[in-house]
Amino acid sequence: MRKPLNNAQCITLTLLWAALCFIVLTSAPKIDGPLTVMLIISGALVFIPIIKSIKSRNK
Repeated sequence: MRKPLNNAQCITLTLLWAALCFIVLTSAPKIDGPLTVMLIISGALVFIPIIKSIKSRNK
């Protein structure tokens, strides 16, 4: 099993995801359904491992 992420790694991943979302949202001509779904899926791909890492660190 992998080592859990530390706080610095969790914060870095969250900030990078937020920066990419900001770039995508500001460069998109319009915010429509596929863009919203893409942001939700990317958030799940980023935050599910972070939450699992935090939970396994607390055990």
